[in-house]
Amino acid sequence: MRTRGKGPDVPAPDRPWDEIVPGLWMGGHEFRPAAGRLEFAVVRDEFDLVQTLLRLPGHGPDEGVEHHVWPIPDGPLDGTQLAGVIRLARAAGEALDGGRKVLVRCYHGYNRSGLVVAHTLMRRGRGAEDAIRLIRSRRSPWALHNDLFVAYLRAGLPTVRQLEELAE
Repeated sequence: MRTRGKGPDVPAPDRPWDEIVPGLWMGGHEFRPAAGRLEFAVVRDEFDLVQTLLRLPGHGPDEGVEHHVWPIPDGPLDGTQLAGVIRLARAAGEALDGGRKVLVRCYHGYNRSGLVVAHTLMRRGRGAEDAIRLIRSRRSPWALHNDLFVAYLRAGLPTVRQLEELAE
């Protein structure tokens, strides 16, 4: 299983966040623009809803911005963690339906955020492969490089959650 790493094999993204479909953005907490210096991605009030899967102090959002925090590892998830991912995807979809601008973020904006964004897209009618392909084309080829998360998406998160709860 490949997961997030801070080593040279997993480069920081070029941008703090990218729009995957209208209104649905995916990003992280740091990025490396063309100038080459690592910079912090700080959210202010650019989004109506921010969903954070790895919370780091000082990265926003501003007061008054709806903020959902659900820390999960970039690795195997238990039933409770999967239920949270499913809830976040549902909330993201509802916000989009209401014309709101949504950011889903994790460390680099590759795996954990990709899991939530892909599940949001799947809840809106896309297949797993189409959602994964779209995310990689819009965010980065490194997006969803965690093979376990890709397997979760292919199997379907509700199914994976049920299996995890049976195993617990």
